Amino acid sequence: MATEPIRVLVADDHPTVRAGVRALLEMVDGIRVIGEVDTSDDAIRVAAREQPDVVMMDLRMPGAGGVEATRTIARDHPGIAVLVFTMVADSDAVWAAIRAGARGYLLKESGSAELARAVQAVAQGEFITSPAIATRISAFFTTSDRLSRAPEAFPVLTTREREILDLIAQGRNNAYLAHHLRLSPKTVRNHISNVFAKLHVADRAEAIVRAREAGLGGATETARGPR
Repeated sequence: MATEPIRVLVADDHPTVRAGVRALLEMVDGIRVIGEVDTSDDAIRVAAREQPDVVMMDLRMPGAGGVEATRTIARDHPGIAVLVFTMVADSDAVWAAIRAGARGYLLKESGSAELARAVQAVAQGEFITSPAIATRISAFFTTSDRLSRAPEAFPVLTTREREILDLIAQGRNNAYLAHHLRLSPKTVRNHISNVFAKLHVADRAEAIVRAREAGLGGATETARGPR
């Protein structure tokens, strides 16, 4: 008996991306692109109507947005696997998509073989990411283990501010923070200013002392790079 092909809906607001994805996937035996949409609202609507096996979801689209569309599809149609396919690689976007119910997170720099493998994997119930995203997930859990040792030390800080403080306590400079967290230098400076204000410290040295007293700042294998 012939196996039914994996039915894929491509959601992206760039026509060239949609055309490229369709061309790549239709070269793979066992995968069939059943449609394309260019807004997140249409992704929700067409997914509900067509019931594809996989929705390839860009995060930045007109409408409710890729994360909200992922959340709606995952909630209302648990049999549909959402595979995020995006250029957005920052940690906040990754975790927002995963919390929304995405079963995979693939960057648009991925090759055709990786793309096909990701579609097949999520259709079979696996969770898959690009190598760069997998590294960030690993780093998150390593850092989370350390941060959880002092969860009440700085309750006034947000999760991102606590992460910033942890890296500062490791002796990391702003350039490292921007690179490691995929943030702009201005955003890093704003986070640091907020941390200093909330902790009532005058400078970086005082912040490091406070952080290390609370158990933050331990070295990790995943936090290497320019200091």
